[in-house]
Amino acid sequence: MTPAILFLKTTNIQFEIHEYDHDSNRTDYGIEAASKLSLDPTRVIKTLIIELNPSGFIVAMIPISEQLSMKKLARVAGAKHATMAPSDKIKSLTGYLTGGISPLGQKRPLACYLDQAAATSSTIFISGGKRGIEIELSPQDLIELTKAYQADLIA
Repeated sequence: MTPAILFLKTTNIQFEIHEYDHDSNRTDYGIEAASKLSLDPTRVIKTLIIELNPSGFIVAMIPISEQLSMKKLARVAGAKHATMAPSDKIKSLTGYLTGGISPLGQKRPLACYLDQAAATSSTIFISGGKRGIEIELSPQDLIELTKAYQADLIA
């Protein structure tokens, strides 16, 4: 049981857990999840840890089929620059490994930004906190749980 799933179990939110056998040779985690679970890639959301200059770290959530615009994210977050967080800081910030980063149940909750296109499906899939686990829930529930800001974040 991951911290994300344990956190969800303390809420009244409806969610479903989907598991698949993760191939340890793959690093395209979201694409692997979509493929193995036969999901539309626009409904599978990747969780990216971003460093803002000068204000710290945040979470950006976008469909796996898209690229994040650092310029748009920085502008929305009120920062001068945005870059991917150094991989050696991610586990200490979130408690999760790359490829299994969930926006839920993080060690220290970070401000979250969800691409507005991700909120158009009835349900979306986010990492369950471990490679090989996806959580299906409504975008509105994810927004409520993470207090996510919605914006156009796609490049």
